[in-house]
Amino acid sequence: MDTIRTMAEGGTSARTKEVRAFGTEAATAPLDQLNIKRRIPKPHDVEIDILYCGVCHSDLHTARNEWHGTIYPCVPGHEIVGRVVSVGDHVTKFKVGDLAAVGCMVDSCRECDYCNEGLEQYCAEGNIQTYNSPDKYLGTQTYGGYSESIVVTESFVLRVPENLDLAAVAPLLCAGITTYSPLKHWHVGPGQKVGVVGLGGLGHMAVKIAKAMGADVIVFTTSPSKVEDAKRLGADEVVLSRDETQMAKYAGKLHFVLDAVSAEHDINAYLNLLRVDGSLVLVGAPELPLPVAAFSLIPSRRSFSGSMIGGIAETQEMLDFCGKHNIVSDIELINIQQINEAYERLLKGDVKYRFVIDMASLKN
Repeated sequence: MDTIRTMAEGGTSARTKEVRAFGTEAATAPLDQLNIKRRIPKPHDVEIDILYCGVCHSDLHTARNEWHGTIYPCVPGHEIVGRVVSVGDHVTKFKVGDLAAVGCMVDSCRECDYCNEGLEQYCAEGNIQTYNSPDKYLGTQTYGGYSESIVVTESFVLRVPENLDLAAVAPLLCAGITTYSPLKHWHVGPGQKVGVVGLGGLGHMAVKIAKAMGADVIVFTTSPSKVEDAKRLGADEVVLSRDETQMAKYAGKLHFVLDAVSAEHDINAYLNLLRVDGSLVLVGAPELPLPVAAFSLIPSRRSFSGSMIGGIAETQEMLDFCGKHNIVSDIELINIQQINEAYERLLKGDVKYRFVIDMASLKN
């Protein structure tokens, strides 16, 4: 849509236009088509025509207000791949026609110690997330990638490797960086044995990335049906975690474990797989606390940590790494009209391994 309006914004004005989107007006309402306002690009802005948007479990949690604090109407989506259609006068890194991506953040304070260190995800003032955060330009909330287009300041726009399948790139903007960041931070590489717990949207990316970093990758799963798929994805070995004999084989042997499970589980069983000075990093988000036994940590000087997404520079580094190693997500491409069905399937774990929306289905 090309209707242009002007909105008051802190004593100045922000010109806007309406675009089509898919979102929800309430926690119990299905997602449906609606119109939202996007700002006309300011001097440092990039406007992106959205081609594909990944579906993250966070989208479902937020749309249904399961984490509380959702502002409605809510338009989810923070795994965005598209093409630049306009740029502000001061933009230097992008031009019209370029491929571009947007992940979980669209801004931060850019002044605190963390932002200055390239750790915008830990911004002391709180980063501005791609959806359901305060929109400082329009005075409303931010709206995500289930939409025709998005306008983002140049500093938070990412370049996309042109050799990769664009639809399958989209989940890298969340699942990819969520697994790449801890693997990089804890210096995973050749000669190390790395465990990946859980083979879902996050776990399957962890397998691919850790393998490309040169590690020996052991997948731990409760599902016998996932054994062959884990090997297809690059796992050197697969362990059924309910089998005590298989688990005992790796006791004290692993340098690093990435735990991508969001359900309640025995974290001590995986801490005990670590060798001296080994680290277990949690990227899954179980609803209930996970009891940790002191003697799962103390005798071998093990560490138990958490991690989230990376900063903008690290996210770009991840995309470049994936371009070099030809890594993308395993996806199921859907139309936007299938999103409510996809949410129900997501709850059942019925996807290998990420849904991605073909946004052409919204524009036609």
